[in-house]
Amino acid sequence: MTVTPCGFTRTPEKGLARLHWSGAGWAVDSHAPDPAMNVAGDPVKDVADDVAELRPLRGLEIEWPAAPVPLDGLLRLAAAGVPLAAPEAGDPATPDAGSVPGWVPEDLARLLADRAWLAHAPDGTARCLADLRREEHSVRLRRLAHRVPGTPAISVVMATKRPALVAGALAQMARQRGVEVEVLLGLHGVPFERVRQAVEDAGLPVAWVEAGPDVPFGQVLNDAAALAGGDHVAKWDDDDWYGPDHLADLVMAAAYSGADVVGTAGEFFYLEPLHTTIRRTTFASGAAYRSEVWSDHVAGGTILTSRSKFHDIGGFPAQPRAVDRDFLKAATEAGARVYRTHGLGYVLRRTLSGGHTWQLPLAHFLKVASSQWRGFRPSLLMEAA
Repeated sequence: MTVTPCGFTRTPEKGLARLHWSGAGWAVDSHAPDPAMNVAGDPVKDVADDVAELRPLRGLEIEWPAAPVPLDGLLRLAAAGVPLAAPEAGDPATPDAGSVPGWVPEDLARLLADRAWLAHAPDGTARCLADLRREEHSVRLRRLAHRVPGTPAISVVMATKRPALVAGALAQMARQRGVEVEVLLGLHGVPFERVRQAVEDAGLPVAWVEAGPDVPFGQVLNDAAALAGGDHVAKWDDDDWYGPDHLADLVMAAAYSGADVVGTAGEFFYLEPLHTTIRRTTFASGAAYRSEVWSDHVAGGTILTSRSKFHDIGGFPAQPRAVDRDFLKAATEAGARVYRTHGLGYVLRRTLSGGHTWQLPLAHFLKVASSQWRGFRPSLLMEAA
């Protein structure tokens, strides 16, 4: 059975529970004496079979056995995105378990020893930040457990009318980890000489097409995508921000979900005129805007699919606006399955200009914000300076 983070609960209802070795496998019992906190009355032989039961918990604190034991159960929990932590050093309740044992692999040990995400109390106005730090820790565990073999080749397609943004976008592509990137640049009314220096400085293979300003945006994307040689085609927006694991996370989500098309949740927005960052976790209707779900909606600047599936769908619609929306609609109508993964490695920029193909007033984003911060405040997974 493939264990995935599908169904991850962003805001848990309960606190920590203790994970211990039962002799037959890793088992969960209450971290507190309150019986209502118990996940199950009997020892769990394989906790990964009961992930749904664990979703309401803030996380699991590990009580290490005295001798080495199999770690498969821990890795399956990490694959499910269940937040895991070793107890604090010197915890009087577990005097021999305050550090991660030497028989735990270094990369896993480093994550389990990181308790920084627990420093934020999940109450009052701190609730949103505690939830965010918890989810960041969950994503790091997922990456460890769902490593994709090899180095996937990604053809990144970007159409632009704004030469001043090209250097920044290419720099973000160049810092992508765990993937091999080729860039397919659609210059929309922009002569190549305007971006030549940015392309030469990028340190990436870049191919480009030049199109007149009257050519529909979707057609420019398709003309660039026709040059693709990678295993996957990924769309990139010139004015947004992407974390260094953005593409690798998309490939990982495609692998563990089996989806034909993947993308992230569009959660973080930087409202440039207001110098404000917001996070959206609900729709305007009030319904929860979740990640790690099957959906017909993902952030348009994060669409990724295999090159063959891209051609099966018919590419992007050759129209000036709503290209992302109608591509996803066509994908669904063609029987493609669409999966929305976490949005912590992506920030959309919004300005007062009419340069966005998705145009909504800034007031809309303030209205749907579940969190709001002064300045540029992305998730820590963005690794932003």
